[in-house]
Amino acid sequence: MLRMTEQIMEYGARLPEGAPIEAKGLLHLGNRAAVDQAPSRLAERGRLTRAGRGVYLFQRKSRFGTRAPSVQTAVQALAAQRGEMIVSSGAASANRLGLTTQVPIPYVYLTSGRSRKMSLGKQVVELRHAPRWQLALAQSPAGEAVRALAWLGPEKAESALQTLKRNLAPAAFSELVAAAPQFPTWLARSVGKVAYG
Repeated sequence: MLRMTEQIMEYGARLPEGAPIEAKGLLHLGNRAAVDQAPSRLAERGRLTRAGRGVYLFQRKSRFGTRAPSVQTAVQALAAQRGEMIVSSGAASANRLGLTTQVPIPYVYLTSGRSRKMSLGKQVVELRHAPRWQLALAQSPAGEAVRALAWLGPEKAESALQTLKRNLAPAAFSELVAAAPQFPTWLARSVGKVAYG
């Protein structure tokens, strides 16, 4: 019979890259006490990456050696596992949409869950709790626009919306306008002014 750590590594080899595991997800391999300790031991030996309290990621082998999964892959897998909405930060969205040339702090995401930090090897990913309206429209271009506008704030919203009206696809801008009632007053007012003014 395989040792618990070997069973866990075999199990991980069948998972998609970046898929996080917790002890609860390994109960089919053995009793709770053994399952609780084995991932921690594997992380100490450098075979798993500890992503946060009780959350581990399988490292991937490449021709250059082992590595932690990509940040984006790990964040998406964590969102799916925990049932959270996790999206890029407003600064990253504003940069991608061409509303700022400021380079955002890498690896900051907004989440519907609690604020916390997750380690992926030497990289630290910060998950910041955000209000529901900032997570609206998820990964769509309109959702990116919402987060960018929230990050820019009331003073820059109208000029940014003028740029978005020109640069976003008409369907994406219409989606942004349709979602305006769930935004704070300052943003809903700016959206209406640019859309219908």
